[in-house]
Amino acid sequence: EKMCKYLEVSKSAYYAWCTNLDNDKQPSRRADLIQEIRDIYEGSNATYGSPRVTVELSKRGFSVSRAYVARLMKEEGIKYIGKKKFVNTTNSNHKYKIADNLLNRKFNPSRLGEVWVSDITYIRVGDNWVYLTTMIDLADRQVVGWSLSKDMTYENTVLKAWNTARKRRSITKGFMLHSDRGVQYACNKIRGMFSMNKNIKQSMSRKGNCWDNAVAESFFKTIKSELIYRDKYYTFNQAYQAIYNYIENWYN
Repeated sequence: EKMCKYLEVSKSAYYAWCTNLDNDKQPSRRADLIQEIRDIYEGSNATYGSPRVTVELSKRGFSVSRAYVARLMKEEGIKYIGKKKFVNTTNSNHKYKIADNLLNRKFNPSRLGEVWVSDITYIRVGDNWVYLTTMIDLADRQVVGWSLSKDMTYENTVLKAWNTARKRRSITKGFMLHSDRGVQYACNKIRGMFSMNKNIKQSMSRKGNCWDNAVAESFFKTIKSELIYRDKYYTFNQAYQAIYNYIENWYN
């Protein structure tokens, strides 16, 4: 038990190894595992590293540690492809009222429609920028609403993503929407729309604290490394179709 804890190996993986289910002395077992890793890796369009490959292997009935998967991937030259870091795009230099940080990094609500997080990011299209806004339900991490716009007005960013999300999913009593302090979330029209419904509460991150909205920012990091940085977009429609396919047919 102490060895498993120290080496970060699950006890079930250890017992599986004891019965030669996860042992390099079993060539056929090792070959099968490598083939499964390749299938998962290629099926993810070369975007899965060892942590996510390990999760998928577990779903397929392979009880192996992440360290072992990482070693096999390294030996076989199977490498995660990613690029660049997420860039903060929040414009909080405005006069509008800021909501308190009610969420306080409690990212695991028990019910769907209880807490959504939202954010906006930039995407290069030709020589211009377009703006992706998302609404993510923390209960299942699904992107329940999103919009792609050519400007950063609240109508084409937050409002459009919100309306899309509300058509897809209902909200519970005491619903909370958490975001950063961007002007699109703090402007009078958006805050006024939410204040008309007593069941809706707004929550905003602390100043300059990206970790308060970590789930939303993590999604942007994922979509950029798995999709956006891997291609070039020359038209708005081209970018929209790629993002639609990623969110609706892959990520969700």
